[in-house]
Amino acid sequence: MSETPTPAPELLERIRRPGSDRVLDALEAAGAEGRFVGGCVRDALLERPLSDIDIATPVKPEAVAQSLAAAGIKAIPTGLKHGTITALADGNTFEITTLRLDVETDGRHAKVAFTDDWRADASRRDFTMNALLLDRRGYVVDFFGGLADARAGRVRFIGEAAQRIAEDVLRILRFFRFHAHYGRGALDAAGLAACTRLADRIPGLSGERVCVETLKLLAAPDPVPVWRAMAEAGVARQVIGRDGSTDRLAALVATGVEPARDPLLRLASLLDAAEQAEAVAERLRLSNRQCERLLAAVRQRDQLAAGPVGPDFRRLLYTHGRQAVADAAVAALAANPAVPWATWQEELAGWQPPKLPIGGHDVHTVTGVEGPEVGRLLKAMEAWWIEGDFQADREACLNKIKELTGK
Repeated sequence: MSETPTPAPELLERIRRPGSDRVLDALEAAGAEGRFVGGCVRDALLERPLSDIDIATPVKPEAVAQSLAAAGIKAIPTGLKHGTITALADGNTFEITTLRLDVETDGRHAKVAFTDDWRADASRRDFTMNALLLDRRGYVVDFFGGLADARAGRVRFIGEAAQRIAEDVLRILRFFRFHAHYGRGALDAAGLAACTRLADRIPGLSGERVCVETLKLLAAPDPVPVWRAMAEAGVARQVIGRDGSTDRLAALVATGVEPARDPLLRLASLLDAAEQAEAVAERLRLSNRQCERLLAAVRQRDQLAAGPVGPDFRRLLYTHGRQAVADAAVAALAANPAVPWATWQEELAGWQPPKLPIGGHDVHTVTGVEGPEVGRLLKAMEAWWIEGDFQADREACLNKIKELTGK
């Protein structure tokens, strides 16, 4: 746990991308080296797919931008206030951030100052496995035991867990999320105790930030053990207003069907009723589309759990739409594993919403009625048409209108 470098050339080969050497050259031309840092080093170590490629450097942001431009690399000031420049080189994106110190924090935001102290920058990160640095020679710098923790599946805060959380309360949710994706065995006791003690600070976070972490957590291969730990720690109720049905979440995960991996449907499985879904959607600031899906899955779950097939299933499709029924079908499968899942999938794959054969103008032409009465007749006829599994053609629908009016 010092700055004694550990050779790991295989990590460099997993991280290196077209353009990365050009970016590192540009930083060195500005007077200091750049090192790969954080998630890309962690995931390369664990042989997982890489997403963002982050680079840390003592070079100040303005000098980074100038040096990149001089090297013919596009520089985008994505987070200039916090020292981040995005470099676009040879078709790849690299996030370059100047080493920082937290001067002031309030549990949500931090005021930072730039530094040239690698250890100081690493110490402001959340977990040991996220503070690993890799230089261009293929040597890992590990100040806090992150190599051993990552390999052992230990999600451990750097320094005092309570202090790290006080700097950014969102780290409570990140602690559970990272354990769901990277942890093995029991959660780190010190970290869990701090999260439990400080859980009542979560409502002070923005709903959007809580939402991102919650959905990422629920996207883990099996989030059930971690969600149970969150419920026991009093964290879950600070996120969704209740502990949530871990039994239903476990049943959903156990189905093994691909749609059951959707974190939004996993969120729905934790909720018992539409009122709960509405409250959670507001708390997490879900988008309109996410809100619609969450509510549909919860509202239609019981209907689908009864296992409707044929005309009954097609009526639900017509009334609620393909996406809503598809989501509710997944939720219903967790509630009742005996539902006709394969049959539903065939119906969903081939479903083309039928078009009502007649409209209001036809009703007026045939009956002479006007105003609200046209809509009432059309609605009554449509209910009859739906009940007949959409089989009635235009002529039959017109005859039904005549029958309804005694024409």
